[in-house]
Amino acid sequence: MEPASKRRSIELLEVYFGIKHRRQSFYRSAGSWLNLKSDVERTTVQFAHQEYGFNYDLLFYDVTTLYFETFEEDQCKDGFSKDNKSQQPQILVALMVTREGFPIAYDVFAGNTFEGHTILPVVKAFIEKHSVKNLTIVADAAMISDTNVRQLLENGINYIVGARLGNLTNKLIKEIDDTISREDGKSIRIKTGNGYLICSYSSVRYRKDKYEMEKQIQKAKAVVKNPSKSKKLKFIKTNNQKNRNQSSAD
Repeated sequence: MEPASKRRSIELLEVYFGIKHRRQSFYRSAGSWLNLKSDVERTTVQFAHQEYGFNYDLLFYDVTTLYFETFEEDQCKDGFSKDNKSQQPQILVALMVTREGFPIAYDVFAGNTFEGHTILPVVKAFIEKHSVKNLTIVADAAMISDTNVRQLLENGINYIVGARLGNLTNKLIKEIDDTISREDGKSIRIKTGNGYLICSYSSVRYRKDKYEMEKQIQKAKAVVKNPSKSKKLKFIKTNNQKNRNQSSAD
């Protein structure tokens, strides 16, 4: 309803629900709230059934990081922080929501956990807990590796995920190039070992990508032509700096 600090939450409990807490007793009781996780999830799923007609067919999954204003680690660990607070202890929060965006399940991991390793245990635990027969999970490309895909298929879990063209084989990219219609909104469906790959065409995206690639090529050529005037760049390699004819741009 209104995300806030623990201290502010004490005020909101009184404003919204007439529940009064002393700050000291509030903090002391915080540890016991973990035991309410199952009850909270059961209540929210029931509410989603009643108010949104939720039937488990489609769920959206993502993770985020929360950091703590302390430099002492305990169960929380330093790791990649979406708030650029990687020097402070943090946790990784995994969340599943309905198509309306209503949250129905979550879990917490140590801050140094790779986010791609969270989706399978969270989804499988949800399926087992609620005896789900058919479910499709929607996630971004960072969540899905080849290993995850195999395990999702082995467990009969349908998935929709954003694909990365950079991870596709040259053969598959050529098939897309030969098959796709260069009209906005047109799409094709290609069967792969990991399921169906759906590709659509965008003239705006084409012009943007073409401009960015041509700019990078010109930049690389300028560096190769005048290597002494350029700073060290990640994707430029010279075989012999004294002989510019032998320089190459990767």
